[in-house]
Amino acid sequence: MDLSDLPPELLETIAKKLKVQKDYIRFRAVSSAFQTSTPKTPKHLPSQLPWLMLPRRTDQHPDSSIRSFLSISDAKIHLVNLPGDSDHHRRCGSSHGWLVILDETPCISIVNPLTQQTQHLPPLSSFLNVISYAPGDSGREYTIKTLDDDVYTCSSKEMRDSFIKKVIFSSSPSDEDADYYALAILNQTGDLAYCKKGNQRWKFIDDANSYCEDVVYYKDCFYAVSKHGTIAKCDVNGLTTDVSFIETQRQNGGDMQYLVKWKDELLLVTRYTELEFNMDHNKLDIVYKTGEFQVYKLILNGLKWEGVSELDGYALFLGENSSMAFCASDFPGCKKDCVYFTDDYSEWNYDGANGNHDLGVFDLGNGCLEALSCYPEEFYSGRRWPPPIWITPSLH
Repeated sequence: MDLSDLPPELLETIAKKLKVQKDYIRFRAVSSAFQTSTPKTPKHLPSQLPWLMLPRRTDQHPDSSIRSFLSISDAKIHLVNLPGDSDHHRRCGSSHGWLVILDETPCISIVNPLTQQTQHLPPLSSFLNVISYAPGDSGREYTIKTLDDDVYTCSSKEMRDSFIKKVIFSSSPSDEDADYYALAILNQTGDLAYCKKGNQRWKFIDDANSYCEDVVYYKDCFYAVSKHGTIAKCDVNGLTTDVSFIETQRQNGGDMQYLVKWKDELLLVTRYTELEFNMDHNKLDIVYKTGEFQVYKLILNGLKWEGVSELDGYALFLGENSSMAFCASDFPGCKKDCVYFTDDYSEWNYDGANGNHDLGVFDLGNGCLEALSCYPEEFYSGRRWPPPIWITPSLH
C-alpha cells in the first residue's frame, strides 16, 4: 500500500519511536500525510548531541546571515539562516538549544537556530548596578556602580563584549505554557543575577558573589562554583532567594572551573592552560592552549571532591555553553570518557587575535589531548569572532 495511506495514529506511533532528530525530520518529509500526523516540534525527543556553531568562514561575506554548524556524529556541516546573528553580535551562552545574543544596544535576545523562535530577556540597562543608559553619549553610554560604590562609564561595545560572561536557563524557553529562569554570570564583578520568564528586570543573588566560575541547574536549584571549588546552592523559586553553601575542601591550581550534571551527580572539571608570550614587530602576542583537565565527583556525605579517571562511558562538552554530559554510546562518532572543549577566555576571543581557537578533545583515560578531527580548519583558520560554541540542536 501507499505509505501515505497508513492510518495517522500508526504514523504517530512510529514517529514516537524515533530518537534521533534528523531521522524525525526526514520521517516528516516523506509526504503531507506524515506531516499532518506528527507535530512539527516533538516533545518526546531526548537531548541531542551538541553541534559546534562555527565562526564565519574566511571567504564568507560579513553581512551573510548563513551560519555553519558542525555535527561530530557524522562530520557534516549544516547551514542555517540566522538573521539575528552577525559579526556585530556576541554570543554569551547556549542553553537547552537556545543562543543568547548581545549587540551594541541594551537588548538581550535569545534564539533557537532550528525553529527560528526568538524571545527577549530583560535588557542590559535593567541590571541593578547599571545606574543609567544614555544612548547619545558616544563611548560612555552606560554608567555602572561597583561593589565598592565606585562609579565608572563604558561604551555599548564594551558592555556587549565584557559585561556578561554566560547565561544559563533552568529549562527550555520553548514551552509557552511553562516558566523558566535565566541566570547571568557577570564578568567584572563576579555577581550572579537572575530573572523569571516575563520579568522586566534582573535581580542579584546577593550572597553568592564570587561564585562565578560556572553555574548548572540541578535538582530545581542553580549550583554555582567558585575559583576554589566551593559551591553556592541558589534556590530562586520562592518570593526571596535562598542561598546555602557546600563547603568542600579548597581546590588548588587550575585556571577555570566547570560544573556538570552527570547522571544524577555533580562533577567539577578543572581546566589547566598554558600561556605563551611572543614579541613580534614590537607587539606582544598572547597565545594560550589547554594543557589538561581534571575531573572530580561531589561526595555530599563527606563534603569533598573525589578525583575520577573515567566517566562511565559519558562525554563532557564545555565552553561558553551550559556544561553538558552525554552517554557516548548513544551517538555515533562521540568518544567516551572524553572532554570536548572550546575556548571561553572572553578577553582573548576577539577577531584579529593571534593563533587558532583553543578547542579539542581531552581523553581522561590516557591524559592525551587531540584536535577535533572533523573541525574544518582550512575554512576557519585563525581566531575569528565570534568563537565556536557548543549548542544542542532542538526542535522544541
